[in-house]
Amino acid sequence: MNVPSFGDAMSETKNGTIITIEVTAGGKDDVFPAGFNGWRKSIRCRVSAPSVEGRANRAVVAIIAQTLDLPDRAVQIQSGIKSQIKRILILGINKPELIFRLQSMIPS
Repeated sequence: MNVPSFGDAMSETKNGTIITIEVTAGGKDDVFPAGFNGWRKSIRCRVSAPSVEGRANRAVVAIIAQTLDLPDRAVQIQSGIKSQIKRILILGINKPELIFRLQSMIPS
């Protein structure tokens, strides 16, 4: 199996790591990571919440925080509030650690 290049969707900052995600809202389930888009260099995220009144954004924060075992406040949308492509700051986790955590979730 080909392991996704999650690192291509990340950049490290002094406060943590920013990831680029591609959100599909209004689906049947919440999944993160749900794959990798090599063309956009983004990690896919699916949420069941519709993209109205900020529901999908709240669901994105919640599923990422839950997946990484972090409090919701450690996951912040930096840009893309009204876009399918978002940049998310993960506070307190460096890029190598984040790559390790995400790749360990991919079935072998």
